[in-house]
Amino acid sequence: MKSRLDYDAWLEALLESLELGVHAVDMDGRTVFYNRWAGKLDGLEPVEVIGKHVLDVFPSLTEETSSLLRVLKNQENISHEQQSYRNFRGDVVHTSNTTRPVFSSGIQIGALEISVDITEVQHLAEKVVDLQAAVSPKSAKIKEGVRKSTGATWTLADVATDSSLVMEVVDKAKKIATTSSPVLVFGATGTGKELLVQGIHNASQRSASPFIAQNCAALPGTLLEGILFGTVKGSFTGAENRAGLFELASGGTLFLDELNSMPLDLQAKLLRVIEEQQVRRLGDNKLIPVDVRIMAAMNVDPEEALQAGTLRADLYYRVRVVTLHLPPLVERGEDLFLLTAVFINEFNRRFHKRVKGLSPEVKEVFRKAGWKGNVRELKHAVEASMNLADEGWIEPHHLPSYLLKEAGVEYRKETVRVDNSEALRSLQDEVAKVEKEWIQRALDSSQGNLTHAAKLLGIPRQTLQSKIKKYKLS
Repeated sequence: MKSRLDYDAWLEALLESLELGVHAVDMDGRTVFYNRWAGKLDGLEPVEVIGKHVLDVFPSLTEETSSLLRVLKNQENISHEQQSYRNFRGDVVHTSNTTRPVFSSGIQIGALEISVDITEVQHLAEKVVDLQAAVSPKSAKIKEGVRKSTGATWTLADVATDSSLVMEVVDKAKKIATTSSPVLVFGATGTGKELLVQGIHNASQRSASPFIAQNCAALPGTLLEGILFGTVKGSFTGAENRAGLFELASGGTLFLDELNSMPLDLQAKLLRVIEEQQVRRLGDNKLIPVDVRIMAAMNVDPEEALQAGTLRADLYYRVRVVTLHLPPLVERGEDLFLLTAVFINEFNRRFHKRVKGLSPEVKEVFRKAGWKGNVRELKHAVEASMNLADEGWIEPHHLPSYLLKEAGVEYRKETVRVDNSEALRSLQDEVAKVEKEWIQRALDSSQGNLTHAAKLLGIPRQTLQSKIKKYKLS
């Protein structure tokens, strides 16, 4: 008996420690277990719920809308069902519920529900959709001579490259911009997939229509389905009439990033919408025609996603009508310093600075870096350095420490030593040799007048004195 009591104590401690709502009822619909996290969601204390019927505690629910009571009645398994309700504090709560019947010796004794709080994610997703609807060209008149933003800011002309691999991709993008076929872009994180997709949209006949992007990994499947296809009031508890992204993007482009992160059952529904060009809001029986060009992106090779089982083959064959591969930065070495110059110019404008470029030491660091984050990582590294540099050149002590470490650079304060850098040391020796010669010429020309010599060299008198001492000049 003691071991059984110990087991119950351990089980209760486990369920109370979860940051998940756990609610169990008997066959009469009365609560037998209700943990504190469930109480936090509902604005209740467990003592206010345990022993009471579900509908007595949650009057906004009914036998049809309560997943626990439906499971008691039908013995069905419910997985990841979205539910919205108003708790006792008056707050609207959004949860994703998994509900199962509970059996003992083959006889059903009740139902158990696990709830995940998705309130904040739901609110954020709804705000994004509302914002996209607000900026849609359909929602406002366009003043004559003023092009309203459609959500796509980049053009194909913004692709800065000297790489033949990338130039080939851009040439293909210009050609496919004239059609409405689906496009699949794949490449490692940070290679510029969305820039390319926006460029295709802006080069197409849909350029004046909406461009809407949705990251498929950003939301759970239960939320993503409603965001894509829309909802009608009553489709689930608390649902409202709301257009989905397919409706908002009609006439334009819908960009689905990280497509392989979408749940497989939702991929099947997406395929049907793409094929039929009709969408049915959740809970509705009416089909709404849409005219949407689908562009999708993945950060892994599609064939690898197929092998891993994260991408349906039928959806892949539908969206891969045109496939574009963006190579990683290490395979487009000719773009490294071209992009660096572009980013330095950009941050000079934004930060009101006059940084000239990279010092020879920093160029060596950039050559040695792995750039696993590709163009995005390069841009962030330049931005970080520009925060510390003022004028002149970006030096190693301006760089993020992780980049120096990755490139095998040891530094202390503002002195830097690059491993195996004989070429750099030779360059520094040559620079010192030329500097010494020019200082000596200025001294000879000014007949030893330091003030005059400093003016000839364009440096402060104190700097000239320091360099005379350094090079032991007379």
